[in-house]
Amino acid sequence: MKIFVISDTHGRTEKAEEVWNRLTDVDLVLHLGDYEKDAQRLAQIFGVEVIGVKGNMDGSYSREDYRIVDTEYGKLLLTHGHMDQVKISPLNLLYRAQELGCRAVLFGHTHIPFYEEESGIYLVNPGSLSQPRDGSEGSYAILHTSEKEFHCAIVYYSSLHGGKKPPQTRRLRNMLNYSDRF
Repeated sequence: MKIFVISDTHGRTEKAEEVWNRLTDVDLVLHLGDYEKDAQRLAQIFGVEVIGVKGNMDGSYSREDYRIVDTEYGKLLLTHGHMDQVKISPLNLLYRAQELGCRAVLFGHTHIPFYEEESGIYLVNPGSLSQPRDGSEGSYAILHTSEKEFHCAIVYYSSLHGGKKPPQTRRLRNMLNYSDRF
């Protein structure tokens, strides 16, 4: 299965639409919040299933704003991440995924791409195409899943236009090294 993952569009979907027009064979689109209406709009434009979750800009402050998507690889936990303090650390999401028997957790909120495997669970944040906070022109993720494999690529918008080299994604171990300094 090929999955296009975006987050934090904030009402500006032009780049997501441009990326979509360059993609082929996408089975599913996941929108990880801010704004939920963008996910509904993109479903009409793309003509494929778009699964979205609410974010803090949707007025969502409930722990029930999680979705679980079943894939041939296993369950994927979707959330915006604001209720789990992902700006500090993705560990709360890791624990939540373990509790729910999920093999991966996909989140947004930070506007910064992140991809790491920890304790057998993949943590993926596609960053933001419309309001990136990492010095890039924006990013998204492409997932490929099968019964035995999970592959993720963080793709930078600048790669579509031969732009500057994007910054490195943050690593969980680097964030943990500094977690006691808050």
